[in-house]
Amino acid sequence: MGLSGYCVLFLFFTFAVALDVHLERRNLRHHVFVRNSDMDKGFRISKRSLPAWLAPTNQHTINRRSADQGDTCEALQGYETKLAANTHSHIFNDLSGSVSLAWVGDGTGVILALTTFQLPFLMIKFGQSKLYRSNDYGKTFLDVTELINNTFIRTEFGIAIGPENSGKVIMTGDVSGEQGYRIFASDDFGNSFTQHDLPFIPVMQITYNPRDANVLLVTSNHNQLWLSKDFGVNWVKIHDMVCMVKWGPENTIFFTSHPNGSCKDRGMLDLKRTTDYGKTIKTVANNIFSFGLGGRFLFASVMTGKGTLRMIHVSVDQGELWNMAQLPPVGHEEFYSILAANDDMVFMHVDEPGDSGCGTIYVSDDRGIVYSKSLERHLYTTIGGDTDFTNVTSLRGVFITSTLAEDSSVQSVVSFDRGGEWVPLMKPTNSRCDATAKDPEKCSLHIHAAYSTSKQLGVPMLPLSEPNAVGLIIAHGSVGDSISVMNPDVYVSDDGGYSWFKALNGPHHYSILDSGGLIVAVEHNPTKPVNQIKFSTDEGQCWGVYNFTNEPIMFTGLASEPGARSMNVSLWGYSDSVFSQYWVSFTIDFRELLTRDCGDNDYVPWLAHSDDISDRNDGCMLGYKEKFLRLRKDSVCLNGRQFKVNPEPTPCLCTLDDFLCDFGYFRKENSSECLEQPDLKGQDLEFCLHGKEEKLMTSGYRRIPGDKCEGGETPTREEIDLRTRCVSDMVGPELQSDVLKSSSSAAIIVTVTIVMLLSIAAGALFIKKYVCGGRFLVHRYSVLQQHAEANGLNGDEPLETDHTPNGKIEFHNDSDEDLLE
Repeated sequence: MGLSGYCVLFLFFTFAVALDVHLERRNLRHHVFVRNSDMDKGFRISKRSLPAWLAPTNQHTINRRSADQGDTCEALQGYETKLAANTHSHIFNDLSGSVSLAWVGDGTGVILALTTFQLPFLMIKFGQSKLYRSNDYGKTFLDVTELINNTFIRTEFGIAIGPENSGKVIMTGDVSGEQGYRIFASDDFGNSFTQHDLPFIPVMQITYNPRDANVLLVTSNHNQLWLSKDFGVNWVKIHDMVCMVKWGPENTIFFTSHPNGSCKDRGMLDLKRTTDYGKTIKTVANNIFSFGLGGRFLFASVMTGKGTLRMIHVSVDQGELWNMAQLPPVGHEEFYSILAANDDMVFMHVDEPGDSGCGTIYVSDDRGIVYSKSLERHLYTTIGGDTDFTNVTSLRGVFITSTLAEDSSVQSVVSFDRGGEWVPLMKPTNSRCDATAKDPEKCSLHIHAAYSTSKQLGVPMLPLSEPNAVGLIIAHGSVGDSISVMNPDVYVSDDGGYSWFKALNGPHHYSILDSGGLIVAVEHNPTKPVNQIKFSTDEGQCWGVYNFTNEPIMFTGLASEPGARSMNVSLWGYSDSVFSQYWVSFTIDFRELLTRDCGDNDYVPWLAHSDDISDRNDGCMLGYKEKFLRLRKDSVCLNGRQFKVNPEPTPCLCTLDDFLCDFGYFRKENSSECLEQPDLKGQDLEFCLHGKEEKLMTSGYRRIPGDKCEGGETPTREEIDLRTRCVSDMVGPELQSDVLKSSSSAAIIVTVTIVMLLSIAAGALFIKKYVCGGRFLVHRYSVLQQHAEANGLNGDEPLETDHTPNGKIEFHNDSDEDLLE
């Protein structure tokens, strides 16, 4: 969404619009909770090749406890009085159906709460809004509705918070009876607002330039692109018929448009770019189906001109030069999705033909062009667009996702090396296999994520990790040979996913505070009021229980300031009796629970990706070791807002584990060796790169992007220039002129006569054989040769590819749409 503000949305209309989530799901600031009573009433609103059944060692736990630890749960005694003195409640006297929360700034304590009553009638929505403001992390609120002149703020627009710590806030209001819209803008953290009427009707939340919060961008109901450079005071239309728009780097704006004025004609769109806020606009690609940005890469899904087949092109210079990503093509019923991307590499999902609900994950090189198969049968539903792909932000290189087995069961796997290898998750030591397991001796932990929430399996939260809570992961899961439909439990890993233990029985809402020094949880029970919150100071091994109210509430959500540095957490819900109904929040400040600041003796060294810190050869991952100072599990103290994670990196010698299998090679299960695909033996591996035909000479390995190993094994790899031009006409011949001009002008002058004579006789053969990808067999790169066969391709057809965090990818109603978000 391009916002660094922090929002939490509690939404209770059964007819509400679902939220789309892009890239790193946990980095987004929105969560959706449903008030079940309203649904009824209607009117109201390893490490490599680690066997899954091998019992994990407890060495990582022992290393972080004192020798004379005793009963660590004793430290949690006598907390009731302290917490009771620091529990604050607030009653909101309105009957609104939803509450949107937004944290304004980092560490400011400012929260805006927008309550909304909204009711549709004959395609028109009526409603009212109230605005509340807190400057003490939600302990107290003031009704400041007069700041927005009692204007109705649509739920779908919500509260737009400016980037960084700018203090800027925008709310978009519907001016009833005037068929118009206006915005309320604040540049002082919501303390005051200025209203400005809009000369258009917006159809999306206004977005900020990530580098200049005064510059705003939005599209209108007539597909016009509007821009303001003075924080909404004045607006200028910079283009008509804009279908999709995104902020790029350095004030760049990318958008698609249709020359004939229709966004429905996908595959015929133009991709345009402006770097001066619309003064000059350049078309950088034609025949566009969709486009997306990830890391430093610009992706364009392009029609091939051969039926409904699409291909992905990649640019690292904002569209000046395009290269074709070497991935399988997709047809009308398939799609591409960027699961995760940074400046080093891209995780790309390529859908399988048919309504299979799964596809293959590929990982790119550092150019985003050459891809290797990472995981087959990756779960990604066609209906709903749900995937369990999760980036574990608390430890580098770790990703968790789900696969769809041949028997249609869903199974979880984890990668510790950026997709180099995927293995089952370890069976927790304190858990037994559930009754559904076919082989109790070989069961593993399976994580509930976006797919489970879409299936309404009673999973209130996705897996949670935070960059400043090193190694900590909290997730719902089940233990067996696949994900179970039984009630999930809460599991915790303190070493980045290598080992797990069951922390809580049954589903819970949970949050990480104080950089992992404190975890809080509330039981998820949609039909029963709650009045208890659970908390742990040792990463989930011991729990205290605190009654925060004598009058239980219908709990709807747990809210804490994003970043996991705060010591305040708010519980939101409502009281629903025969005679009254009202919203209520309880904010608990845990600062007094931790009576002292942490000192040097409270921290111990911890080696990531290792079970034993004394093993000099253990812990190498992606070419280097990382040692951290982590809090002792039995230290009850405060990390504080200023706590910083300071890893100590040490380079490692290169091994085969530092390499992915190269183009045309694959790695057998539980093996580090890359083998040549049988169907490619004896064939040349060629592809088009920067307008030149390249021949790949490889021993089967290429280094994982971002890997920093030194010395050791160095498999040979070379790309040889065949001195043959190749051009992809997928982005429009006129846009490739710069590539053609890069050839030697002198050579062209000398041979122009010969070229003219031969062009008539050999032109057709030349185009077929040497157009980018023309000599590149679809199945040369892809292990899934069935992709080509199912689409009726022959060996001379070119390839293609296509965002995102983790988490649920943008869902499009049209299955024939690439998820380039």
